[in-house]
Amino acid sequence: MTSDRLLGLGTITIALAYIAGATQIQIGFLSDPVGSRTFPYIVGGVAAICGAYIAFRPDQDPSWPNSRTFLRIGLALIVMYVFTQTLKPFGFLIPAAIASAALSYLISPRPMMAIAAGIGLSLGLFAIFNFGLGLSLSPFGRYFSG
Repeated sequence: MTSDRLLGLGTITIALAYIAGATQIQIGFLSDPVGSRTFPYIVGGVAAICGAYIAFRPDQDPSWPNSRTFLRIGLALIVMYVFTQTLKPFGFLIPAAIASAALSYLISPRPMMAIAAGIGLSLGLFAIFNFGLGLSLSPFGRYFSG
């Protein structure tokens, strides 16, 4: 019960800090209706509402995961950090494939399925981001382009 309330209050605090940071964003004369300032307000507002719900309606006795689960969460955080650090030198495809495969293996330790998931997610996300959303991602990065 106490841990849920602390999580809720922490979420509210981070959401309010996020909203306060969004007030510092400078917007131009011509901007989208849900532009660079409005979207963070929406995200922060939803996060604050979720934090308030968790803080004021906590579970009676939440069960904490065992130490092995915490180890897996830590490994997932390390994988995501390494992914962010390897995007510029290696591009999107290779780091995304490796990170997706590693995270898939953490969820279900079947090596061939993890490799297939990594490759599929890497190619699929690249297609969505590059062609669907119009984001210009470098597929292979500076390391392979010279």
